[in-house]
Amino acid sequence: MTCIVLDRDGVINEDSDDYIKSAEEWAPIDGSLEAIATLTASGYRVAIATNQSGLARGLFDEYALAKIHQKLCASVEDEGGFIEGIFFCPHGPDESCLCRKPGTGLLTRIEQELGVSLAGQAFVGDSLTDLQAAQSYNMRAVLVRTGKGAKTERQLQSLADHEIEIFDCLAEFVSAETSVKHA
Repeated sequence: MTCIVLDRDGVINEDSDDYIKSAEEWAPIDGSLEAIATLTASGYRVAIATNQSGLARGLFDEYALAKIHQKLCASVEDEGGFIEGIFFCPHGPDESCLCRKPGTGLLTRIEQELGVSLAGQAFVGDSLTDLQAAQSYNMRAVLVRTGKGAKTERQLQSLADHEIEIFDCLAEFVSAETSVKHA
């Protein structure tokens, strides 16, 4: 079964340079929840891989993060969608862990815990680290222009040798993806 991996901040919900620190600060990007519901209805499994260095920085704790993820999942379910799992890296950028994107530890965990192969599957993100993780893991690198995506698009010369799919938002990607599957 096809499993699509999504970054969280800037792809599903609005991003903030000050970090999303509480469920109250979490707000979906227009059309993203419906897009995830469309993926679910079309037979895709959906997982989230997200760096959450705000934990290491002491800006919020795992309880606050769990409340954010509970709100995200409930909001998706209200639209008829389902998130198979949310996988997060709690480390800061200087901790040299394997899970922080562009590392691929989160992708390995998704494969192990969900019993899927991600090779050739789409990883939708808004940052260079998302695209690098996707390419390192032999996944389709998909960039959305929401969040930091428009800025990332301007930096893509470093990845010019690799094909990157670019869409305005998650809903646009999902529309293209599901029309291909059903064609």
